[in-house]
Amino acid sequence: MTNNPISNFEELIKQEYSNIAGIVIRKDESLIYEKYFDGYTKDDVLHIASVTKSIISVLIGIAIDKGHIKNMEQKVLEFFPEYTIRRGEKTIQNVTIKNLMTMTAPYKYKSEPYTKIYTSDDWVKATLDLLGGKGDFGKFNYTTVGTHILAGVLTNATGQSVIDFATESLFKPLDINAPKNVSIRNKEEHFAFLKDKYVTGWIVDPKGVNTGGWGLTLTPRDMAKIGQLYLNGGVWNSNQILSPKWIEDSTKEKSRWGELSYGYLWWIVDDCYAALGDGGNVIFINPNKEMVITIASRFMPRAKDRIELIRKHIMPLFE
Repeated sequence: MTNNPISNFEELIKQEYSNIAGIVIRKDESLIYEKYFDGYTKDDVLHIASVTKSIISVLIGIAIDKGHIKNMEQKVLEFFPEYTIRRGEKTIQNVTIKNLMTMTAPYKYKSEPYTKIYTSDDWVKATLDLLGGKGDFGKFNYTTVGTHILAGVLTNATGQSVIDFATESLFKPLDINAPKNVSIRNKEEHFAFLKDKYVTGWIVDPKGVNTGGWGLTLTPRDMAKIGQLYLNGGVWNSNQILSPKWIEDSTKEKSRWGELSYGYLWWIVDDCYAALGDGGNVIFINPNKEMVITIASRFMPRAKDRIELIRKHIMPLFE
């Protein structure tokens, strides 16, 4: 241990959070801390896992602002007129965008059938086939495959691919380098994308729909810009990218999972909110302190809790 709190903090990261690749902190709209580990640099993108879900939430908000989607109560099947409902299947007809955004839609599976979905030739249809059934409406049911339906909604509502809509409406205005489409054709390629040290792009299904629940790569700086956009009420460089109403709505509790609150694909953490991804990927936003903390991490099962790291070590150091 040294007398330098920053050095001690960075040593803690190396010793106890060895899969962290980069940390970026913004406060009062300025970059106040940036550090990379394990050979990564500010230019390296990482797979942000389920943080992708919160980016989809941003894009749904922009699509509503632009009038591509009427409102959150719109029925999901309105966006898939060619989809054939199975005989006797009624539940699916009542599922709304809000159900998908708050993880309160019912599904026909007990555990998510990733392989079945990701080896099919139409991931959106394969997921729609699993929607509905006898599950409870309004009961929290966290799903990664289900979020892919929202990517299909965006594609059909805007008439653009998710990546093109995101580039035009979010990435370019924030000066984020837009990722390229990446296909995975089998389980081996899926695991390679998760585990390779350097991955780039945004996973796309065989129909050209980008993944909604995972599969996007960004830098920690990119993640911090999205956090700052939310802190700024949707404004970036004097441009209104997203309505403040959407930001307010999407970061208020809409459903609950035990002790945890959930908004529109954002986790609510006390007086803060966060995008959380497997392996320890985080965009953490503290409105009261006007702080954004982003952490990008390599894939690791059962990674140590990043919220505890932020609360116990990062906030006290940089407040």
